[in-house]
Amino acid sequence: MIYRMAAALLSLLGLLVSAYLYLYKIGWIGTLACGAGGCETVQTSPWSRFAGVDVALIGAVGYAGLLLAGLVSLQPGLAGRRWTSDLLLALAAGGVLFTMYLTFLELFVIRAICRWCVGSAAIIVAILVAALLDRRRLPAAQAH
Repeated sequence: MIYRMAAALLSLLGLLVSAYLYLYKIGWIGTLACGAGGCETVQTSPWSRFAGVDVALIGAVGYAGLLLAGLVSLQPGLAGRRWTSDLLLALAAGGVLFTMYLTFLELFVIRAICRWCVGSAAIIVAILVAALLDRRRLPAAQAH
């Protein structure tokens, strides 16, 4: 149960980071608190959109889904269910794969690093670790 709580809390943190970046992207925040300027470079690059959607919005939706999955998995009737753990794990793994793609773009295409993006990457990896640890604690025979 502790791993699911950690995943839910980390998802909330990721949602806040993504929402902050999205609010900047749509012009509700004037400048990003970044320090070196790499954040603006990344956020205003052509690669800040994926399939026509702002990457920050995709992150916010993804973290919201992870938060919802984490909260659902904490419900007393579902706490021991394997499918809730599998869902959390699948969403986190998808998030890590997408983050790996975005990090590749930052390093080798955009050639700028956004500290907020690095923070988000650390958060999604931590969620994946929590999901893996949660999945590992469940007996293999629980299939429902």
